[in-house]
Amino acid sequence: MDGGYADCYSTEIPGQVSFSEFVFFFYTTYLFKLERLILQWTISKPSTDPQARQLADGIRITFAAWQVENHNQNELLMCDFQGQTRSWMMVVPVSSVQTRLYFGSAVVPNQNTITGERSIGFVYRALLGFHRIYSILLLYSAKWRIMSQK
Repeated sequence: MDGGYADCYSTEIPGQVSFSEFVFFFYTTYLFKLERLILQWTISKPSTDPQARQLADGIRITFAAWQVENHNQNELLMCDFQGQTRSWMMVVPVSSVQTRLYFGSAVVPNQNTITGERSIGFVYRALLGFHRIYSILLLYSAKWRIMSQK
């Protein structure tokens, strides 16, 4: 991505995990609930666990600060309300006893009107270290939550 940023993290989990289950547990972990609370306070974009269930079941196209950009039976692509970032999730059965969970994100670059350079900007770049750690923690929080329910 020219001037932008993209990442993808994965983990494997014992057993069969449905995509709906992964999405619901991801957006209802304690860690993500903290993000939801911050979004409610800072940009007035509240969300609830029942809305997370609707998103996971494919009957809701908005959730907190995001809107569904693409959704199929194993993948979800969300775009933030400003069109600057994307979040992606996918579930792939590895075998009859193992499932791989994916979570990734992207920051779309803006073009500098003076220089013509495309960049994600100082704020996003400054937060990338935190973002990488946070993304991994979100994925593993969802994994742990799913495993605790089995």
